Amino acid sequence: MQSNAQTNKAVLDRYLSLEQGKRVQALYIWIDGTGEGMRSKTKTLESKPTSVTELPIWNYDGSSTYQAEGSNSDTYLKPVKMYPDPFRRGNNILVMCETYKYNKEPTDTNHRKLCLEVMEKAKEEHPWFGIEQEYTLLDQDGHPFGWPKNGFPGPQGPYYCGVGANRVYGRDIVEAHYRCCLYAGIRVSGTNAEVMPAQWEYQVGPTEGIDMGDDLWVSRYLLERVAEDFGVVVSFDPKPMAGDWNGAGAHTNFSTDDMRNPGGIKAIEAAIDQLSKHHIRHIKAYDPREGKDNERRLTGAHETSSIHDFSAGVANRGCSIRIPREVAEQGYGYLEDRRPSSNCDPYSVTRVVVQTICLKE
Repeated sequence: MQSNAQTNKAVLDRYLSLEQGKRVQALYIWIDGTGEGMRSKTKTLESKPTSVTELPIWNYDGSSTYQAEGSNSDTYLKPVKMYPDPFRRGNNILVMCETYKYNKEPTDTNHRKLCLEVMEKAKEEHPWFGIEQEYTLLDQDGHPFGWPKNGFPGPQGPYYCGVGANRVYGRDIVEAHYRCCLYAGIRVSGTNAEVMPAQWEYQVGPTEGIDMGDDLWVSRYLLERVAEDFGVVVSFDPKPMAGDWNGAGAHTNFSTDDMRNPGGIKAIEAAIDQLSKHHIRHIKAYDPREGKDNERRLTGAHETSSIHDFSAGVANRGCSIRIPREVAEQGYGYLEDRRPSSNCDPYSVTRVVVQTICLKE
């Protein structure tokens, strides 16, 4: 079977350089019924929209995305945010969408609607987020990219933030994705190779409120789309390789106005106290299977806390909540929740954080 990487991208460029007139291609993106997969399809617009409110509601076959029965399959796409398209460029756009059932109720995996309602209630506190998205690159056979086909690479140690062909696999994909995020206006703030070879991380933020979920989902779409061009698969599985290999998370950094101002350490400590009271609720919100995925990762080993216990500490990567050392020393800043899984829904994560800390629900 031919891989996508074997098609000639130079030939494609010949056609993408053709003039398209005033009409615009809008790529509608949505989350499917798994709560992890992303789907997309393209609509032609007569002109470039100036606001997301100008974009039409569209529909798709929800029975083919695990979101509806075949006998009543029309499912609706409501545009919520648009981005410049780094693949088609020009005036073409990407459109993040919410999904709704035939009766106009949100689909089971539309967690954005509730997230937005929560963010509106807490907007006076200006909740900021920064999420560290870890992922693993795989060959199309499911084996980690660059790993020996009949064995394993050397033990963990030389790969984190490494350099060299014997330590780093897939940097071209990482660089291409980084530039696509910048082009699309996503506030990507950095990237690095991770502890396990073929595992990487990029950071999105700081962003406020609902923007965190929108931007992280679109950044994931861009990553999978870039990897598609290289014939490589992206896995957001929190423990893609069993054994003495690090898992993958989505460490979530959080702050409010009170936390970011001098003396904010008191607000941070109060937030941690609130989080300690709702550990189970957060674990259920931190992966698509209500903790079943994270069970394989949050073992207390490989820079994780135990899924069964809540803990907090300064500069301790084995805790549920880490207070960075510089935050403890200066007395204000932010906290890091290290529990969310790499395949989490950021709408669910940011919603429950704000509910617990800001709304005290």
